[in-house]
Amino acid sequence: MSAAEEGRSLGELVASAAEELSGLVQDEIALAKAQIKQDVQRALWGIIAVAVGAVLALFALALLSFAVAEGLHEWWGWPIGVTLALVGGVYLAATAGLVVFAVRKFGRLGSSGRAVRSAQSSAAVLTHVKPHPRAVPADRAGSAP
Repeated sequence: MSAAEEGRSLGELVASAAEELSGLVQDEIALAKAQIKQDVQRALWGIIAVAVGAVLALFALALLSFAVAEGLHEWWGWPIGVTLALVGGVYLAATAGLVVFAVRKFGRLGSSGRAVRSAQSSAAVLTHVKPHPRAVPADRAGSAP
């Protein structure tokens, strides 16, 4: 059955299509929001699991450090204070190496100059562009936008 047989005009059909399209867009937005909410909840539980694991690993590291120091004390017969200092020195050396590594990696972060220069040149070009007047339809000439 055609639209003419149903008694619907072209304007009614366009309005109906626009209404259905609007409903479809709203449904898509609601679906995207639900998916984002679900992803955020998954990420939150993942972050909590990593944090708990990090705390447990920190406790394990402390216990293992004492075990290594005690093992060195028993094996070599050195005083416990010396073996604790040795284990602590190894950790300090590892920390210093990681800090040097991080400083070198962070030093390279400022190398995004090419992107900044490109954005600045685009902005400079756009400052000199003059807008072209648009043709206003006769039925909208006196109305506010």
